[in-house]
Amino acid sequence: MQSKDSMDKHTASTERTAPEVASVVCPVLRAGRIRQALLFTASAVLLALAIFAAISFGAKDLTVSTVWSAVFHYDRSLMTHRIIHELRLPRVLGAAIIGAALAVAGSLIQGITRNPLGDTGVLGINAGAMFVVAVSFAFFPDLPYGTLIILSFLGALMSTLLVFGLGASAPGGLTPMRLTVSGAVTAALLGSMTSGIAIYFDLSQDLAFWYAGGVAGIKWSQLKILAPILLIVIAWSMGLARSISLISMGDEVALNLGLNLRRIRLLGLLTVVVLAGLSVSAAGAIGFVGLVVPHIARKLIGVDYRQIVPLSAILGAVLLVLADLAARMANPPEELAIGIMVSFIGVPFFLFLARKERREL
Repeated sequence: MQSKDSMDKHTASTERTAPEVASVVCPVLRAGRIRQALLFTASAVLLALAIFAAISFGAKDLTVSTVWSAVFHYDRSLMTHRIIHELRLPRVLGAAIIGAALAVAGSLIQGITRNPLGDTGVLGINAGAMFVVAVSFAFFPDLPYGTLIILSFLGALMSTLLVFGLGASAPGGLTPMRLTVSGAVTAALLGSMTSGIAIYFDLSQDLAFWYAGGVAGIKWSQLKILAPILLIVIAWSMGLARSISLISMGDEVALNLGLNLRRIRLLGLLTVVVLAGLSVSAAGAIGFVGLVVPHIARKLIGVDYRQIVPLSAILGAVLLVLADLAARMANPPEELAIGIMVSFIGVPFFLFLARKERREL
């Protein structure tokens, strides 16, 4: 039996320990928040620099003062101002918004499916939107852009349902690698059908832009429709981030914490479909942004999707703005397809991840 003196010593020791633990934990948490703040600040600065560089450089290089004047004191009578305001500014802003949308879509699909190979291009979602664009060009060539957005969304939704249906129908149910294989099969099928439509209706030239991907054709009229919708959906995605974090930890953990898995997965997939469909309607089938960027964000900031989703949005915008700049600068005055520039990074990265996951096949 413990004496009163020993019990008093134990109590005093416990009372000393709690403040000591707090004195260690609090600085660690504070340091983590400071690191996150610095990381987001650095990423935002990098995006601002990338946008400024993309506006400044091209077939005709422009001075800093000219760019500043054109952006904040636009004079339509000056040719340099018109180049910036009517050509470069909408395409650069479009690249930033679409890059953010594709990266956020990739982070959501990776979290929902717990599939490290998740991407709207790899899973065939882009192919569905692209197929509907081809059908629209063949039968309804004069559709307004607003209608094309809706049709692209429906095409992305169609391919998503097909991919998940194929994956779930296999013995053993839906697994990350079966989802990837189903996506590859669906993308190949819809890609072949799109090519057939393009050849039969002589649309190869018209669809070349959508096949390779690019933001050169984005105008202010499109951006006024596209930007508000994508920004709202990206903000909505950040609201889903906490639930996605729980799902990424496993279904059992999420269910024990009271999460409605079916509802969150449905909302998440619809969000992905909207982001992918709208992006394809403006910039074509740009793949790998949603594959590469979330992995980089996760490596930099950890596994909490409340941090991954917004950081992915910023880094995705940086990647596509720089890819567009590289496409313009590689062989001026000719331009390469932006999808090619992204693929130089995305294809090796995909092969690396696929090799890591090969044991699940």
